[in-house]
Amino acid sequence: MDFISTRSMSKDLIEEILKSAKRFEPKKDFSQTLRGKVLATLFFEPSTRTQFSFQSAMERLGGNVLGFSTIEGTSVKKGETLVDTIRIISGYVDAIVMRHSKEGAAKLAADISPVPVINAGDGSHDHPTQTLLDLFTIKNNFKEFDGLDIGICGDLRYGRTGRPLSIALSNWRVKLHYISPPQLSMDGGTIKFLRDKGVQVKEVLKMEDAIKELDVLYMTRIQQERFPTEEEYLKFKGVYVVDKRIMSMAKEDMIVMHPLPRVDEIAIEVDDDPRAKYFEQARNGVPVRMAVLNRAITDSK
Repeated sequence: MDFISTRSMSKDLIEEILKSAKRFEPKKDFSQTLRGKVLATLFFEPSTRTQFSFQSAMERLGGNVLGFSTIEGTSVKKGETLVDTIRIISGYVDAIVMRHSKEGAAKLAADISPVPVINAGDGSHDHPTQTLLDLFTIKNNFKEFDGLDIGICGDLRYGRTGRPLSIALSNWRVKLHYISPPQLSMDGGTIKFLRDKGVQVKEVLKMEDAIKELDVLYMTRIQQERFPTEEEYLKFKGVYVVDKRIMSMAKEDMIVMHPLPRVDEIAIEVDDDPRAKYFEQARNGVPVRMAVLNRAITDSK
């Protein structure tokens, strides 16, 4: 089974993965689950959390991992096409996890691969396993999604986490607050999709205009690598910062999330606040990706 797009994941599948991840959460022995299976991690773009958590997940399930985290030293550097790379690698392994700078690259890989493909991020398009671990973190803290006010702040246009998280949350009765400059706002197509599904969407410019209502504040990085020039990036760098002042305005049980890495959008002073959940969120990548790998490989093509 492929995991390519958040939009293609049904509510039932999401709930199944979250339930399975809960089973994998305790540090028990799962080393026989995927014993003898091999996972390829093909990271055409840099990664720390996603790559390491997939490796940890596969090894905890008893499988083996091979792959690359840079195209240096690979045939890609010699000019090998993505299609040929997938055709070759899929003959060596039982599943592929891939991150690529081009939107649609994961779908292309899945179309030609005889083994399951898991999208670890394709450009600014999607990152389905990040969405699943985000949902897992929210559910661990609030038990239910219905009735939550969730703010997504920062780069909503170029970032690949806010859009798929919004789409997944449309399966429940939530209210979404988008906090961004107009130049980095959520695209109109996504907002229409959400409103057509009955989701309340509110767009604001300032964090202070939403913070008191929120149960979840999901911060995102202003992504320098997605901007055409450094000058454009610098216009928005540091526009939103969560610090003690902002936290003093928030609910006592509001949680702060971030897909990481952070740059300057969450002050270090917030790390000691019990409402800061971004490191917990990162740790949740392991049980969630264990659940995804188990489902993908046992329900293979």
